[in-house]
Amino acid sequence: MENITKMIGYFNDNILYYPILIVLLLGAGIYFSFKTGFVQIKLFGESLKVVKEKPAEGGVTGLQALMVTVGSKVGTGNIIGVSTAICLGGYGAVFWMWVVGLLGAATSFIESTLAQIYKRRDEKGRCYGGPSYYMEYGVNSKLLGIIFSIALILTYGVGFNALASYNLQSSFAVYGFYGDKAPIIIGGFFGLLTLYCLLGGGDRILAFTDKIVPFMGGGYVLVAIILIIMNAGRIPTIFSLIFKSAFDFKAIFGGIAGSALMFGVKRGLYSNEAGIGSAPNAVAAVDTSHPVKQGLVQMLSTFIVTFGICTATALMTMASGVEATPELAGAPYVQEALHSMLGIGGNIFITLSLVLFAFTTIIGNLFYVDSNLIYLNNKVSPSKTFLTVYRVIAALIVFVGATMEMDFVWNVSDLLMGIMTIINVPIILILGGQAMNSLKDYIAQKDKGLDPVFKASSIGLDESKLDYWK
Repeated sequence: MENITKMIGYFNDNILYYPILIVLLLGAGIYFSFKTGFVQIKLFGESLKVVKEKPAEGGVTGLQALMVTVGSKVGTGNIIGVSTAICLGGYGAVFWMWVVGLLGAATSFIESTLAQIYKRRDEKGRCYGGPSYYMEYGVNSKLLGIIFSIALILTYGVGFNALASYNLQSSFAVYGFYGDKAPIIIGGFFGLLTLYCLLGGGDRILAFTDKIVPFMGGGYVLVAIILIIMNAGRIPTIFSLIFKSAFDFKAIFGGIAGSALMFGVKRGLYSNEAGIGSAPNAVAAVDTSHPVKQGLVQMLSTFIVTFGICTATALMTMASGVEATPELAGAPYVQEALHSMLGIGGNIFITLSLVLFAFTTIIGNLFYVDSNLIYLNNKVSPSKTFLTVYRVIAALIVFVGATMEMDFVWNVSDLLMGIMTIINVPIILILGGQAMNSLKDYIAQKDKGLDPVFKASSIGLDESKLDYWK
């Protein structure tokens, strides 16, 4: 197992993420930002307005889709991922996470708008879709759609859920009752809880995330702000360290695999997921009058996780004065930092946060998996027997993930996430012009004082190739 872990880690650091993904992600983010006139800044206020819109009765709201994607993104990566990046990559990793988040917001806008353009309508009139659909109907490659769906199922159903389960149980290691069998007990409990939630289907997932995500994220950020204010005198020094480390190019290019740049990009991608192709699966389920509206909503989700949750974690831990060392990578650094300020209450707070974050991550991830299982089953829901077996397996993965080694689950998750990104980003670069034309159409209608309504012909698309927008 150790040799396999090292092989995957070497491939990730020396081939997949550098140079391929660093160039691809930052390049796409820069390209989409300039081509849309920095839509993530220009229409930020508009995104706050459209998230409140309600669909037809019984439809999925933009807010619900936002909560599913934020629930998936606002997971253990925003605590453990940030901690790991700082401990192993240095304080400068925070800056590169910000860069990935800012540029990634434009990428998220493009992929989410495309998911809306190519979404389908089921027999009950509800809409669905995702990257596999714009791959099949946008670039006429069903094979690519199938490969992407398989990659997503492995990434979210296996890799990310195993990682979330591991991170969740690791937060209990600071307590006296934690022993050799603790991972098995904790993993078993959350595996059963996951199974209970999954047996309720997609509606239960939406209902759960819609209620808990705002409470969870808001509470976490509030506590972080209080602790940052308590240590406000250290903030100028913290920002100085972040920027100094971020632009230490001698250190970066002397050993990029362990640099702030590498960890910032890897953990930034893991936390905001822009370009991976995950959020479009939830976006396509929203009933809206114009694709751009949901592109704007999902653009907002990238800001929430990167500049809200991730930044809160980074500043809160760094303000504690506890030195970030490789030995503290993961939950220990966050818990040590909060323990220094709140005592045992800090440990309990982080454990509770990780429990909530990890569970919403797991549930949100499996919402994506459901969508892609439908795609692989010729766009119809699999049989009840199949779904029951799959959900039992999904719960078992949560159980097994809690018992695995940290390096292995991180490396496997990074590998699977990278594969999804390599498939998705080139496709949205090819189809990106359609999303940009949709943006122009949206702005033109807004300038006339209209509530934008989408017509495929208005951006030069053949309506016969679309389903929902006919």
